[in-house]
Amino acid sequence: PQPFMSTGELIEACDMVVEAAGAAVVPGLATATFDAGKDLMLISVGALIAHPEILDRSRETGCRLLMPSGAIVGLDGIKSATMGVVDHVTMTSRKGPAALDGAPHVVNNNLDLWAMTEETEIFSGSAREACVGFPANLNVSAAVSFAGIGPDRTTVKMVLVPELARNCHDIEVEGEFGLLRIHLENIPGENPKTGRLT
Repeated sequence: PQPFMSTGELIEACDMVVEAAGAAVVPGLATATFDAGKDLMLISVGALIAHPEILDRSRETGCRLLMPSGAIVGLDGIKSATMGVVDHVTMTSRKGPAALDGAPHVVNNNLDLWAMTEETEIFSGSAREACVGFPANLNVSAAVSFAGIGPDRTTVKMVLVPELARNCHDIEVEGEFGLLRIHLENIPGENPKTGRLT
């Protein structure tokens, strides 16, 4: 078995720290990791929208900040599209109630997910707003926004689908290159908020 270590001991023992603990730990973990001269891979990419200073600190220290594609595919195509004019990037996610239960947007708007009996759009806004409202669900929107036209210009919709067994994402990018559509159905792992691909 691996030894249990404090965060400082763990950072010291590693060449690269991989975060999978949620957005709340990212600012402190990033500071400590970069101060130690180590590289950091973030699963909770959405934290970078609220804390862009982490990107600056990575550049200042020369430490690598890695953002894996996680639960989404096609980021290379989205990034390529931005070499020209992109008119819009829209991402629509569909998830069941267990995946969305407890999300800040759901709690703050008193949404009874279990009482909804048909497909219902429960959120529409920017990727920045999506990462605040669904920090455990929509890290994919942060990844899409960083690859594309940014967190304020990327439109995100969250649709509740009762009894849906998969986390589904549809991305549409349109610009001078043409039209790109991505459809992904991700089977949840032990945590219903994210999928096995992550």
